[in-house]
Amino acid sequence: MGKYFGTDGFRGEANVTLDVTHAFKVGRFLGWYFGREHRCKIVIGKDTRRSSYMFEYALVAGITASGADAYLLHVTTTPSVSYVVRTEDFDCGIMITASHNPFYDNGIKIINDNGEKLQESVIEKIEAYIDGVSGELPLATGAKIGRTVDYSAGRNRYIGYLISLATRSYKKMRVGLDCANGSSSAIAKNVFNALGAKTYVIHDDPDGTNINEQCGSTHIQALQQLVKEEKLDVGFAFDGDADRCLCVDEHGNLVDGDGILYLYGCYMKEQGELDNNTVVTTVMSNIGLYKAFDEVGIEYEKTAVGDKYVYENMQTNKHCIGGEQSGHIIFSKYATTGDGILTAIKIMEVMLEKKKTLSALVSGLTIYPQVLKNVKVADKEKALKDPDVQAAVGSAEQSLGDDGRILVRQSGTEPLIRVMVEAGSKELCLRHVDEVIGVLKKKGHVIE
Repeated sequence: MGKYFGTDGFRGEANVTLDVTHAFKVGRFLGWYFGREHRCKIVIGKDTRRSSYMFEYALVAGITASGADAYLLHVTTTPSVSYVVRTEDFDCGIMITASHNPFYDNGIKIINDNGEKLQESVIEKIEAYIDGVSGELPLATGAKIGRTVDYSAGRNRYIGYLISLATRSYKKMRVGLDCANGSSSAIAKNVFNALGAKTYVIHDDPDGTNINEQCGSTHIQALQQLVKEEKLDVGFAFDGDADRCLCVDEHGNLVDGDGILYLYGCYMKEQGELDNNTVVTTVMSNIGLYKAFDEVGIEYEKTAVGDKYVYENMQTNKHCIGGEQSGHIIFSKYATTGDGILTAIKIMEVMLEKKKTLSALVSGLTIYPQVLKNVKVADKEKALKDPDVQAAVGSAEQSLGDDGRILVRQSGTEPLIRVMVEAGSKELCLRHVDEVIGVLKKKGHVIE
């Protein structure tokens, strides 16, 4: 990870750790870098945060000042930016979002011309320019100054693409959608209505400050209640920029990313479409998922946390499905990033093709109790390398054996250490998690 850009872009509190000067400089560099040999085209999308407009204008100012043209998708999803970039001849794309974070945070995700996360080599050059290490860039003048283009049509083409992927009509299906007061508010209902579903939508009224607030994939309880009260067939919850999707079955039970990987992995294997008989996961996937895959003869790989790493593994090894427990699911035949609405469409495909409920489709998966606690620390690397912390983790590993596991890692986007334990009971998970956090506190790493 770089100085500014982490596993999922440049993210921080708006005008505190990420300000408009940063955005202007990112725009200046991208407009210059991709426009050295031709007039550059950059497409920009944003989520519903109040600060997204501010960052959009700063990026546009930088891009056009460097002589490139900025095409605005306005409020849209991260995967829609990826789709538009790779299908409509743009040099790169930018998504202004902090994903599942609170409204006061924001971020800048940069997508290359293949619809993938921008290469690290270019990220390093952007950071050098931000810090003034690489010198100033020339300003465009006269007719070479860039322009801004309204490009909402690109978002509409993405909606059409999603609709085209459905294999059956959703008529008579009762579907709940939690849009997290974020990007999917402008897209998800349109897609499901067009496919014939009876949709029940919540949290689709963004006001700039309510994105992810007690809603969406990070607060699944509201959707669970909706599904049970309205007796729906299924529910889907998205995060702020709609690159994640979590599901709720007809009984109101959560089906997370592991459940999605299990049911769709099994479906692809049955169809003879599971390339290399392998599903790509991250180290955060539940131990129960691996045991379930072993039962049905599906192989798996584990990457570091981040859909970026999942996708890199899929590309390198030619795997066709992978994702995270948090709901980032990548279907490489259809997309280069996690796409929450696409994921919902693929879940609907399995339910309709197999004529089974969501609960029946995941009945072969037993999720082990899991406890995850985040602690704010002064120095993430120092905390992880502390010998006493490592000893506490080793002790937990020895105690758990083959019947559980412990994972202690640093967040890629926040000043947090994440301590996660899976075991046969929640009490056992809590005990080991609290023991490790107790050592972190005792050694003075934790910021109260």
